[in-house]
Amino acid sequence: MSTHRVHPGLLARLRTLRSDQPVRVIVEYEPTAVAPHVAARRWRPLRVARVLPFMTLELPAAQVEELAQEPYVKRVWEDLPVYPLLDVSVPKIGAPRVWELGWTGEGIRVAVVDTGVDLHHPDLEDRIVATADFSGSGSVQDRDGHGTHVASIIAGSGAASGGTYRGVAPEAELYIAKALDDRGRGYMSDVIAGLDWALAQQVHVVNVSLGAEVACDGTDALSTACDALVKEGIVVCVAAGNSGPGRGTIGSPGCAREVITVGATTDNDQVALFSSRGPTADGRVKPDICFPGEGIVAARAQGTDMGTPVNTYYTAASGTSMATPHCTGAVALLLEAEPHLTPSDIKKRLMDTAVDLGLDANLQGAGRGDVYAAVAQAPVTKAPETDISTPEPPSPPTPEPTPPPPPEPTPPGPPSRQPAGCLLGLLLGLFGR
Repeated sequence: MSTHRVHPGLLARLRTLRSDQPVRVIVEYEPTAVAPHVAARRWRPLRVARVLPFMTLELPAAQVEELAQEPYVKRVWEDLPVYPLLDVSVPKIGAPRVWELGWTGEGIRVAVVDTGVDLHHPDLEDRIVATADFSGSGSVQDRDGHGTHVASIIAGSGAASGGTYRGVAPEAELYIAKALDDRGRGYMSDVIAGLDWALAQQVHVVNVSLGAEVACDGTDALSTACDALVKEGIVVCVAAGNSGPGRGTIGSPGCAREVITVGATTDNDQVALFSSRGPTADGRVKPDICFPGEGIVAARAQGTDMGTPVNTYYTAASGTSMATPHCTGAVALLLEAEPHLTPSDIKKRLMDTAVDLGLDANLQGAGRGDVYAAVAQAPVTKAPETDISTPEPPSPPTPEPTPPPPPEPTPPGPPSRQPAGCLLGLLLGLFGR
């Protein structure tokens, strides 16, 4: 077998399977438009990404060797399951002080790859620009609750709470990719499809509050895809995982090299017990930084019971999933203030200005993020142009069947700091789900 092309985790898995037992795999192929069509002559692709050079196949275990020997194949991984990684936090990181400087995330496009979103939540309905479903659910409506909670930590208006539970970047634009189904389940390939869509939408930041909680070295398929987006100029913030307090518990894509991997802290600036610790399987320090992630109150999707419901509109939840959108919102504020910054610039700025908690780097990374300290280094401020004063809370909703999501709007024109372009501009016309 061309073992150098097959990930060690898949090799180990194949040894446990019968030769005729089906296995889902993710294939990274050489940059040629014909590769998926060649593969389709022998195997049926489940999905082909439209921009990233990845496709997903299901084939008998015995045929993985044949696949790996194809000249267009670069790497093959098992398509692993992924899951979600589950008031005072926004002020704690200095976001309101940044708003006073005039920065609210306006004009920054943020993709949330998760369980969808409550399209009609008062805190989010005016922030959603585009949506896409890769979960097979047929709708981006969030029936799990995780994605809605995450999205509102980033850019919720706080309309249903009179402004109490406003997100970190309340005027950022949300692009919603539903990669996990209504039970919060999905595969790495579903997440990669969401990342691929986000790249095509020319977003500035991507939030990935999910993952496979397995030890990894950054060479798995999902980590590779996340790093590919960073190389295209997109900041990617990912959850470290909830497998703490043991060492070496960072999961995928938290082990990716180029992303910002986020651990969780408590209200009193201690690293949360559940927050995954480094090092990665290849010995690198992770997480990169921590943000608040315990008992976070944010939007509750209608009809869901994730976390501990506070009222009709809000629920409290804990996890590195909740810490990560604090980081994503911080990135949106920083990018609005300094749009010329590269992903590596932003990562360094956040880490350099973090509050050192005096703990081992494999627990805290650089420390707890402080977005005000990061943005305060910007050369200019601006007078607030929009009113983010306390909104009036809405009336309680009348239960009704959830309507289908609106048609996906056409994304706006290229940003001032857009990605360097499609990784594979010649993939036009390829099929995908």
